[in-house]
Amino acid sequence: MDNYKYLLQDLTKLKGVGNKTATILKRKKINNLFDLLFRLPQSYTDRTQKLKVNELQVGKISTINVVVKKYSFPRIRNLPNKVICEDETGTIDCVFFNSYEGYIRKILPLNKEVTISGKINYFKKRYQITNPNYVSKESSLIEKIHNKYSLTEGISEKVYNKIINQILENLPNLSEWLNPVILNKFENISWRDSIIKLHDPKNIGNFKSNFYRRLVFDEILTSFLVFSEIRKSIKKIKKKNKKFTNKNILAIKKKIAFDLTNDQKKVLNEINYDLASQSKMFRILQGDVGSGKTIVALISALNVIESGYQVAFMAPTEILSNQHYLLAKKIFPKKVKIDLITSKTALKNKKKIQQKTENSNLDMVFGTHSLFQKNMNFSNLGYIIIDEQHKFGVKQRKALSDKGGINCDVLLMSATPIPRTLTMTIYGDMDLSIIREKPNIRKEVKTYSKIDTKINDVIKFVKKEMQSENQIFWVCPLIEESKKIDHQSAIKKYEFLNRIFPDEVAIIHGNIKSNEKEKVLKKFLEKKYKILVSTTIIEVGIDFPNANVIVIENANKFGLSQLHQLRGRVGRGEKQATCILMFKSNLSENAKIRINILKQSNDGFYISEEDMKLRGFGDLLGFKQSGIKNFRLADPIHNQDLFILAEKEIKRIENEEKKLIKYKPLIKLYDQAEIINDLV
Repeated sequence: MDNYKYLLQDLTKLKGVGNKTATILKRKKINNLFDLLFRLPQSYTDRTQKLKVNELQVGKISTINVVVKKYSFPRIRNLPNKVICEDETGTIDCVFFNSYEGYIRKILPLNKEVTISGKINYFKKRYQITNPNYVSKESSLIEKIHNKYSLTEGISEKVYNKIINQILENLPNLSEWLNPVILNKFENISWRDSIIKLHDPKNIGNFKSNFYRRLVFDEILTSFLVFSEIRKSIKKIKKKNKKFTNKNILAIKKKIAFDLTNDQKKVLNEINYDLASQSKMFRILQGDVGSGKTIVALISALNVIESGYQVAFMAPTEILSNQHYLLAKKIFPKKVKIDLITSKTALKNKKKIQQKTENSNLDMVFGTHSLFQKNMNFSNLGYIIIDEQHKFGVKQRKALSDKGGINCDVLLMSATPIPRTLTMTIYGDMDLSIIREKPNIRKEVKTYSKIDTKINDVIKFVKKEMQSENQIFWVCPLIEESKKIDHQSAIKKYEFLNRIFPDEVAIIHGNIKSNEKEKVLKKFLEKKYKILVSTTIIEVGIDFPNANVIVIENANKFGLSQLHQLRGRVGRGEKQATCILMFKSNLSENAKIRINILKQSNDGFYISEEDMKLRGFGDLLGFKQSGIKNFRLADPIHNQDLFILAEKEIKRIENEEKKLIKYKPLIKLYDQAEIINDLV
């Protein structure tokens, strides 16, 4: 069972791998033998065909049999060593830089036949090979197809192949972990045979083969096994069930101008069921922009407060925290004691709030990360709500769940709709709730595209909207002008618009300090500015009810999902909202497709699916940079069927199998053990 441990050995255990080579590999995040196996060959060099000297072609890698005839070892520093070789058809020089005389004599003994392989050059009317890749008295060692890997500086193709071949020769036979039904789908190929085939040069790029798909499935299954164990470990925690009535829904219904959608009701029932159960809730609520997640979260928070517990509601920015706080203040019964704590809260007030939370004199606190600082203690925390935190990784989420204590339920919310396979990959450790419907009072945002030469038409439209007391977002992709990219910068656009609409235009971007940014957004919210020029930092879910127009410059430079998120900043009120996508005349076909999809649909989930197909899952909304799982082989786009199969298999495992011992090698090998070390 433990023969998998061979693959987890340090690189220095390999013959020919010293500390220097190991350090080079570790810089590329290759830490053990297993990691090496998943650095796939990119192409190959065919050294099987032997040529005569007179058949050689300059610039080609060739293999020849020659006899060593003469040495030339100059006594002047920095000059290369030269060995003259020949066959019956001609002469060739082997030139060596930075090689010792003794080493050359050893590999190329006088009057002996040797096999040499390398790139052919022509110098002073003679063929030559500079620093040959391979030299051997045994031609069978060279006359092969040699894999080309994505190498790191300091490691040659020859050395790399030797290392890989050494591992493959000693590859252990591991006990099969896949059940027979699943294994049959991959024609019963073993893990070991799959790995060997993976490094066979004949199979480079063969992504649809059974061996490749089997390894993809192993990787997906590992990820799902880990998530399953995390879910089970959280569900095992027995808490006091929360007891509440439905009166809070009725009370809030009277204060909001719309009925809850069917999706909102469904999700609220899912959350309430978890709250009322004796198992700890660990749930992600996904909703399209403007779908009404916050209302659902606030109603469930009231239920927790009714049960005698405290609630912490965390948002990524101070302005969003304040917005949630003001909404709660508006719709909550007056008897409910709530407060707001941010970096702007005066020290004196902070201490008061901290004392109140410790003494159970506060029911609910809104804020940013400061909610979970050391000096912030809750006497009876029963519910944590985190808004717009899609960049929380598995470890951070687990730590958050633990922090709240046994009786504390956790709800994460995200206005970033993502495809199902990606949801499984990112949030597989959590129960999932989805809101797709939008409240009836929300009108779909009308989306138009305009070539940038029609800027005057856009200005006329903006002027008309301003006269109707509407506000406008104007989004630019860059902060300053770039010579490499011909985008209009946010700063230049601000200057341009300010000349047309003096004193009515503001600007925010990533280089403005956070407190200044907050001031500008607050003034815009208070209608002191009519136009806000911005980079993409306005994506995060702040409500600007009076903003009904968004102009997005160089829309073709944004991803679909990002454009949808930006568009979601308008249309938060009852008025008709408009999105104008501006672009230059030389659009690519891909850009045309993206813009047309956005014009045709307001469905964030459909848009994210299309975006993933066009851009790849790694680039979607920056998930690649956010600690989200990076698969070695699996791809949520191309391997959707295997994700679905793994999902079904994990349900079978959860229902039928009690222990993970069978899957221990799988989990250990795929480097997931750090998360659930105590479970296997």
